[in-house]
Amino acid sequence: MKKDLSSNVSIKKNTSSPSFVKLAMKNMVRKGGQSLVHLGLTAFGFIIFIVLIASISRPNIPN
Repeated sequence: MKKDLSSNVSIKKNTSSPSFVKLAMKNMVRKGGQSLVHLGLTAFGFIIFIVLIASISRPNIPN
C-alpha cells in the first residue's frame, strides 16, 4: 500500500510541472530580439576570450 502511494505521487509530480526546456523555448519565442542580442554578446565575448588566451599562451620562438 505504501508503494502505490509513492508511485502515484511521483507520477503527479512529473506531469504537473512543465520542463525547463519548454519554458526556455517559450521565453525565447516571446523575447526573440533580446535572446538574439544576448546570444550575440555571448558569442562575441567567447571569441574575445579565446583570442586573449591564445595570445597569452603563444610560445616565443627566437629568430
